[in-house]
Amino acid sequence: MRGIVYKSTGNLYLVHTDSNEIYKCNIKGKFRSLGIKSTNPVAVGDQVNFQIISKEDFTGVISKIENRKNYIIRKSVKLSKYSHIIASNIDCCFLFVTPSNPLTSPIFIDRILVATKSFGIETVILFNKIDIYSKKDVKYINNLKKIYSKIGYLCLDISVIKEINIDKIIEIMKNKISIFTGHSGVGKSSLLNLLDHSLNIKTAEVSEQNEQGRHTTTYAEMYDLNFGARIIDSPGIKGFGLIDIEKNELGGYFSEFRLLQDDCKFNNCLHENEPKCAVKQAVNNGIISKSRYKSYLSLLVDEDKSFRIDNK
Repeated sequence: MRGIVYKSTGNLYLVHTDSNEIYKCNIKGKFRSLGIKSTNPVAVGDQVNFQIISKEDFTGVISKIENRKNYIIRKSVKLSKYSHIIASNIDCCFLFVTPSNPLTSPIFIDRILVATKSFGIETVILFNKIDIYSKKDVKYINNLKKIYSKIGYLCLDISVIKEINIDKIIEIMKNKISIFTGHSGVGKSSLLNLLDHSLNIKTAEVSEQNEQGRHTTTYAEMYDLNFGARIIDSPGIKGFGLIDIEKNELGGYFSEFRLLQDDCKFNNCLHENEPKCAVKQAVNNGIISKSRYKSYLSLLVDEDKSFRIDNK
């Protein structure tokens, strides 16, 4: 039997078949997640083969994971040498950004964009809670929009409360498997409840003391929405990971760097300390934003290519 994993809770996986049956499955024995040192061998979005144990109880055992076209991964909090696959086989990633309550930093944004670009995942940046922005917030967000629109990312101002630009999100999501990602408290689950009122996903307020959201979503889960889309709601994240990206490849995932790298004096220029670097010159001339270059340098020094970012 073949199906798609809609929920992963450690040892139990909910698998939906083409005939809309839902089986509770586990895995038989130990097998690695397609060569990745992962705490979860099976992830939401995986297409799997499973054997039926009980037709009456709708239980089964997963025997095979089909090849993934992509996945989003983060470093495991407790096991430093292992990672946790958040979701797989994604068509579009919606990155939620807020200027406060909680604050989303440019470094956090850039690290996620590198992760999604490395697997060719379309990414849309959603600036949420525009209905409560202060003048300071507006200035912060306008600067971010200028940076990311310039390099080709679709940026949308949205408000779940006021239902601003929600129709544009729906159009992008149709006939796709998408994922909502960002810090806890940025409004991912609230938007899902607005998109489909039947979901009734739990939400919580952001802590005023430290501007951090509480983790109302503890496991990634996929939902079928009533307008012909699938969406994966993921837990709020503090860290993101990359696998098998060498230092000399990193600049290729910054699109504005890639356009200039042929003008550098050295073919293997890392845009760090080398003379006559076209990228550094562009930063000095204001063509490339300083925040993007700062993010690049922070990634360049990450020896294990795994990123830990505090939600501050």
